[in-house]
Amino acid sequence: MSGKTAIAVARTIGIDTGKNTLHMIGVDSKGAIVLREKISRSQIASRLVNVPPCLIGIEAGMASHFVARELAALGHEVKQVPPAYAIPFRQGHKNDFRDAHAVAEAVERPSTRCVPIKTDSQLDLQALHRVRSRLIGNRTAVINQIRGFLLEHGIPVRQGHRFLRQQLPQILATRTDVLSPRMIRVIGDLVDDWAYLDQRIERVTDEIEALAHADKGCQQLITVPGIGPIISSAIVAAIGNGAAFAKGRDFAAWLGLVPKQMSTGDRTILGRITKRGNRYLRMLFIQGARAILLRPAGWAKHSFGSWLTAAARRMHRNVLAVALANKLARIAWTVLAQGRSYEARVEPRVESATV
Repeated sequence: MSGKTAIAVARTIGIDTGKNTLHMIGVDSKGAIVLREKISRSQIASRLVNVPPCLIGIEAGMASHFVARELAALGHEVKQVPPAYAIPFRQGHKNDFRDAHAVAEAVERPSTRCVPIKTDSQLDLQALHRVRSRLIGNRTAVINQIRGFLLEHGIPVRQGHRFLRQQLPQILATRTDVLSPRMIRVIGDLVDDWAYLDQRIERVTDEIEALAHADKGCQQLITVPGIGPIISSAIVAAIGNGAAFAKGRDFAAWLGLVPKQMSTGDRTILGRITKRGNRYLRMLFIQGARAILLRPAGWAKHSFGSWLTAAARRMHRNVLAVALANKLARIAWTVLAQGRSYEARVEPRVESATV
């Protein structure tokens, strides 16, 4: 069968993405392989431009959003399949064509949860967040290196960057008895790196906040307690309008904020949280939950204030932070999916009648 005829009868096409080449497998209505082809990344759109609209599954990964948008513009139904969901459908040893066949099998299943195609604005926001996260990691590494060098010379500094920032000028000026001129110069260079990273982080943060204030979805998310411009923009960059999830529970489960189940028979065994999904976004939600927990006086103004007060009596603070992050994630999805701002519905207290 020629390549053009094979694509014409292919009902589903699975694509395994690579840096420079793509491997395609097409199956017909009976599940038989009718297409097996390897093409370059630049030729994928021209190869499928005259193909009747069909279901195309792409292995989610590097530059898959760009390819998915190109194929969707041609009229195809394009879905991005996470590699972990395609692995169970792979038969035999791993190679690129078998991966493409597994993607074609997985994308036909209605239960397969696919990755939504991101827009250019979402990718821009995601890039800014990744740059900011990398810069913060580099700054932490510089701070830890300075603290380690000082500790090697018998100068301990309390943990926390603000304490090091306050004490470092005095240490470099007065502890010349244990710090050599070379070590003082090395630490001085690290301080310059620290200041440069602070400036870069501040610029990227300001850009993220400006984009968040200009986006309607981010503005609605900011009304949720514990969520600011950073978290709201990260949510929009990750899930868009939240249409990939049927309910807030699914979003919280995708973030890994639910217990891991190891149940069998009639026994329900729940362990630690699964830590699946977007690790960066899960960390931000937990930080937002901890910010709320730092101010118990303000719990009553939230709709979940009574639940939070009761949970604080029986839960460890770390467990409580994760539970609150779960609740915030579900509220955030509801706000985003319904396109409205958060409204705290606080039940008025009923005062007991005095005799």
